[in-house]
Amino acid sequence: MRDDGGTTEESRMTISKREFLKMSGLSAAAAVAAAACSNEAGVAAEGSGLTSIIKDAVPIGIRERAERIAYARALMAKHDIDAILIEPGSAMLYFSGISWRRSERLTALVIPREGDIGVVTPYFEEPSVRESMTIGDDVRSWHEHENPFDFVAAILKDNGLTGGRIGLEETVRYFVVEGLADAASNFEVVPALPVTQGCRMYKSANEIALMRKASEVTLRSYEHVYTSLDKGMTPADVNALMREAQTDLGGSGVWNMALFGRASAYPHGTSQPQEIEAGQIVLMDCGCNVHGYQSDISRTFVYGEPSKRQREVWNTVRKGQAIAFDTAKLGTPAGKVDDAVRAYYEALGYGPGYATPGLSHRTGHGIGMDGHERVNFVHGETTPLAVGMCFSNEPGIYDFDEFGVRLEDCLYMTEDGPAWFTVPPDSLDAPIGRMGAA
Repeated sequence: MRDDGGTTEESRMTISKREFLKMSGLSAAAAVAAAACSNEAGVAAEGSGLTSIIKDAVPIGIRERAERIAYARALMAKHDIDAILIEPGSAMLYFSGISWRRSERLTALVIPREGDIGVVTPYFEEPSVRESMTIGDDVRSWHEHENPFDFVAAILKDNGLTGGRIGLEETVRYFVVEGLADAASNFEVVPALPVTQGCRMYKSANEIALMRKASEVTLRSYEHVYTSLDKGMTPADVNALMREAQTDLGGSGVWNMALFGRASAYPHGTSQPQEIEAGQIVLMDCGCNVHGYQSDISRTFVYGEPSKRQREVWNTVRKGQAIAFDTAKLGTPAGKVDDAVRAYYEALGYGPGYATPGLSHRTGHGIGMDGHERVNFVHGETTPLAVGMCFSNEPGIYDFDEFGVRLEDCLYMTEDGPAWFTVPPDSLDAPIGRMGAA
């Protein structure tokens, strides 16, 4: 059901970040509680026997999208940007509800600082684009022989803009830059990052609730798959189990990775053939989305009895996660989280820096509608941690000659500091973990 609430033009120019975070279709408590509910009436799938748990997850409504546009406009005024342009992808979905794909034919969302938002799309795509559009009604369709950038320029002109600064969302392709230079030559093209990141980096209660539900889907899937691991399985076998489980529990856009033995030392995998063997590390990195919001959870198991070395490394990584969590205080530069973990590892003889054996990647990344978003837990990142920011916490240890261990759980910043979406496991003997407090 759509929320038909609105936002006045006056409030668009005065809304603060704190007000932006507080505004949502549901109260924080109601949103989290609603998204935490399970769908007990779901129908069991044939394979896994699991049922959907997302029935009561509440999608982002029209009122919250209007609030996002209002806050974006306040940021545009702050950074002297007259309009922003966005191609299909997570940013377009974030502001307009439009779920569409990119092609060589331009579809674009234009948000002027004042006036009405507009969409440009091919004539034959307009009905499909309108299906998911939840805010605004100005859709301008172009035919194959026409220049779509003339339609972008017309939207700007109809909103009183014949020159100024137009911001491009960071993933906009270069042919768009060229097209605007020709059709809207009086405009200076600038990055829209201060606007788009300024909105998307700070999640609302509704967004947190959807990410929590996606995390629940993935964690429950791990519970199911862990008990199904067997000697001789290949990564494809394990991935199929995890894909089926996450899908049956209600996840969309499911993705999975399973690495065994020495392959676990390569954070994003290897093409070398692998099969589960007794005493072997099984490292998995998996996720999905619920109404467009992502989960990202990694777990490391041992098939059979763990060795002393495996336990030692697993416990060290778990301690690294705890150090990262404890360092993530409000106002702390994000890079200090990575520095704290790396200092602990180096004191134990790992590294230095990114050298292996040790932590060969950043400690964590931002997450939301995209699996990887700004900002990151990485050395040198000065952005201070603030309420609503969400991160992965995954300080793995990798030895190319032996194995790798990665535990990854995501956290979000509250007024009281960091909180877990999923709480990391306490022991290699009970390696799943649990949901964080709602």
